[in-house]
Amino acid sequence: MPHSRNRNPSPIPEVTWDTGLKEMNETWKGAIACLGVAVFFVMTIGIIYWQVVDQPNKNWVLKGSFSGLIWERRTQTLVIQTLTEDKTFAEIDVENAGNTDVEVPFVRNMCWLNKTEFCYTWDSVAEVKISLETSEEDSETECYSVTWTPIHCHVDLKDCFSMVNISWYGGASVHAPNWPINEANISMQPFTVSDLRDNPSGFGSVLERYFLGSSGVSVLVAPNIPLHVGMESRQQFCLQTPPSMERMPLQYTVCVGHNIRAVHQESMRQLSTARRELPNMDVLRLPFWKLLANVDSGAKLERELRTFSNRLKRHHLGEGVISLDEHSTALLANMDHSYLNSKKRTSKRQTRDLPFVKLLNISITLSPYLSVESQQFQTSIQEGIEDFWLSLPSGPQGRAVPLLTQWKGKYSVKLNISNPKATNWFVDKVDSLHSHLGMEYVILEGGEGNPFEEQALRPPLAWVGDEYIRRLADLAERIGENTIVTSGTRSRHKALFIRMSALQSDWSYSGLKGIIPSLLHHSLLGYNFFIPDAEALSLPNWLPMTSFSFAGWQSQLFFLSSAFRHLHGSLRRNGS
Repeated sequence: MPHSRNRNPSPIPEVTWDTGLKEMNETWKGAIACLGVAVFFVMTIGIIYWQVVDQPNKNWVLKGSFSGLIWERRTQTLVIQTLTEDKTFAEIDVENAGNTDVEVPFVRNMCWLNKTEFCYTWDSVAEVKISLETSEEDSETECYSVTWTPIHCHVDLKDCFSMVNISWYGGASVHAPNWPINEANISMQPFTVSDLRDNPSGFGSVLERYFLGSSGVSVLVAPNIPLHVGMESRQQFCLQTPPSMERMPLQYTVCVGHNIRAVHQESMRQLSTARRELPNMDVLRLPFWKLLANVDSGAKLERELRTFSNRLKRHHLGEGVISLDEHSTALLANMDHSYLNSKKRTSKRQTRDLPFVKLLNISITLSPYLSVESQQFQTSIQEGIEDFWLSLPSGPQGRAVPLLTQWKGKYSVKLNISNPKATNWFVDKVDSLHSHLGMEYVILEGGEGNPFEEQALRPPLAWVGDEYIRRLADLAERIGENTIVTSGTRSRHKALFIRMSALQSDWSYSGLKGIIPSLLHHSLLGYNFFIPDAEALSLPNWLPMTSFSFAGWQSQLFFLSSAFRHLHGSLRRNGS
C-alpha cells in the first residue's frame, strides 16, 4: 500500500505575529505624539490667557509672620499689608516700570529657592531684589530691604510713597515746617543740608534719611548713595537716584510693625548703634544774647561789648551768654592780645579795661571757611599746604588747586577736614582763641552745602552727600562739649547742641507757628538738645536766644519768663 504525505489544504500563506505588532505600535506612537502636541498647545494658550486676561490683580510677592508684600499690576504699586489684608502699611508707586500703560506681571521670582527673597528683572531697565528681614528678638517689626540696580547707564530710579490716609514725619528741616510733613511741596532736589537763608526751598539744618508713617511704617534710605527727594503736597514723596555712569542703586528699607512706637525704636536702632552721650547741660541755665555790632575794629567791638553788658545789667538781665557772630569773632582774634601777658601796665585804667572780654560769658562763632584775601590763606599757599582746603587736581600729576566758593559774600576756601593736619591746625586755632578770649561756648557753622555740587562738579566719593557735615560733627566733638553746631546728620549720638534755623518774626509757619513743628522734628530724629536762633527777630540790637531740650518723649522747655517780662517793659519804655 503506497505511503501518503500530509499537505496544507489552506490557500492562505503563513504570516508571523511580530510584523503585525510593529505596524500597530507605529500607529499608536503617531497618535500619542499628536495628542501631546495638542495638550501642550492648549496649556500654552491657557497660560497666556491666565497671564494676560485672567490673572488676578494682586500677587503676593513675600509673606512674613504678620505682613506681606503685594504687587498690584494694574496700578504698578507695591503694597505692604497685613496677611489678612485688613490694614495697609504703605503703598509704593514703582515709577521704574517705564511705560505705565502696560501692565507688568511681576510674578516670576528668580530667587524662588529662598522664601525670604524676591528677585526680578524689570523690562531690561533695572533689577530689583527685595529681602524680608526678621529678628527673633523683636517679633513686633518686620523689615523689607529693597534694592533697585539699573541695568544701563543714565537710568532714573524713582519710587514714590503715597501720603493718602497716612501722616508722614521726619526727613529734613524746611523753611516753613509743618507737622506732619504732608503739606510740604518741594521740587525734586539733592537731599542734602543747605542754608535756608540762601535756599528757602531747600532742606534745612537737621536731616536724616528717615521717614516715619502713622500707619506703623518707616523708610530708611542707605547713607552711601546719592539721593534726591521731592514732595507733592498731600499726594506723595519720592526717592530718586540721579543717573550716572557708575549705575548707582536705589536702596532703602521699609519696616512695619504692630504700632508706630515699635517701628520708631527699631528704626532708631538701625540709624545709629553708638552709645548716646549727653552734652554740657550748663548751656540750658542761661539765655544767649546775640550782639549785632556793625563795627570794623576790635577796639570798637570792645566798647560795644561794654555798652551791651551794661544795658543787660541795667535791665537786670546780666546773667547770660553774649553771642558774637563770625565777623566779631574775627575782629577779636586779629587784635594784639600780647598785653594780657605783659608785665608792663601803664595805668590802673589799662589794667582794668584791657582784659574786659575775659570777664564776660561769651560765645564765639567759627566756620571752616577762610577768605582768599586773608593772610592765613596766602601763607598756606606759600608754604605749599594746599591740601588743607578742599581741592581739585590740576592734572594727572599736578598739584591740588583749592576749590573756590562763596561764603558770606566773599570768595573763600573750605577746610579739608579729611586731612588730619588741617583739623589739628583748626583745633589749635580754637585753643589759641580760648587762651585769648576765655569764651564759654564755640558755635561752629558753615557745614551746609557741598562746594562740588554747587559748581556742578562730581564730588569725590569721600564727599558725597552730607559726608562733610558728619565729619564736621567729629571735629566739633574734638573741640569740646561746649560746642554748638548749626547742622546735623548721622550725628544724633554725639554730645553736641544743635542751633536751629532762623525763623521770621511773624505768625506764619516760617515764624512763630513753626517753632513747635521744629521742636517735634528735631526730637523725632534724635536731636534732643538744641537752641533756637534769634537772627531773624526784629529787636533793636540785642536778641535773646533761650535753650531747649527734648529728652526722649519727655520735654523740658526752658523759658526765662522774667527775662522776657523785663524785655517787654524795656521795649515799651524805649517806645519800640
